[in-house]
Parts: sequence; C-alpha cells; structure tokens
Amino acid sequence: MGLLVAAARALVEEVGPDVALDEVARRAGVGNATLYRHFPTRGDLLVAVYADELAALCDRADLDHAAPGDALFEWLEAFVGHVASKGSLAEAAPAERRTELFDEWHRRLRETLTGLLERAQRSSEVRADLTPADLAAAAGGIARSSTDTAQAHRLLGFLRRGIAAGPARDG
Repeated sequence: MGLLVAAARALVEEVGPDVALDEVARRAGVGNATLYRHFPTRGDLLVAVYADELAALCDRADLDHAAPGDALFEWLEAFVGHVASKGSLAEAAPAERRTELFDEWHRRLRETLTGLLERAQRSSEVRADLTPADLAAAAGGIARSSTDTAQAHRLLGFLRRGIAAGPARDG
C-alpha cells in the first residue's frame, strides 16, 4: 500500500489530482487489481495521499531542538505551504466521508498547533492571549490569499512580529 501512495503522491505533484489510476499502478509496480483492492476509487487514493501529507506536516512539529518561537513559525511556514498547495487533495475526499475525515484532519492540526503555541507561550516568546484558533485563522488566511511563497513568508513575518510577547497591546 505504501508503494501505491508514494507513486500517487509523485504523480499528483507532476500532473495534479486527475492522475490516471493505471499510471499509479504501473509506477508502483503492481497490477490494477491490487490498486483497486486497496483504493476502490480515485477519491480513496487521494485521501490516502492527503492523509500521508498531513501526517508528515504534523510530524514536522517535533522541533525540540529549536527555540519555541522558531519551532512554531517553522511549522507555520510548512502549514501555509501545505494549505496553499494541498487543498485539491483534501477536496478529493469522497463526499460521504468528508465530514469525518475533515474533522480528524482538523483535530490533528489543532493538536499540533496547540502544542507548539503553548510551548512558545511558556517561553514568553508570543502573546499569552493568543489562541490556537486565532493563529490557525491568521495562517490559513495567509495561505489562501498569498500570491506566491515570498509573499506568504513576508506575511508570516508580519504575523510573527505582531504576536511577539511584549508590552500590553490593545486587542
């Protein structure tokens, strides 16, 4: 199954989510029957690719070697890139499973972001009144509205300076 997901991921990066399933099977070195046994529909395969991408994003949060504020913003950079480039994969989820999948994916992202934010707040690197929902909304907005990665990076820099711990600010 891992070979199929890896082949699908590579093809999605090359041609987008409308990848030919026969080509996925060929690249993975398996027959079509094997592909369809594990992934009955294109949506099922794309969900597996997206879930794998999301797991990799959340796993990037293990940045104990970095200062808490740096770890938070390194992860937010990855999050913004993920939202900007992987939306079509998430939308490929079969409609009958979409709510369940989205709830699970959002739960995992919230847990990751909460852990990073709380660590940065304990170190007094970011404002104590900032919530994970605030930060997710701001980062998501940056991801969806940026015209390119340079602009997204610049906007995240503005965000970082804006939420830095310091004298009390009007909120």
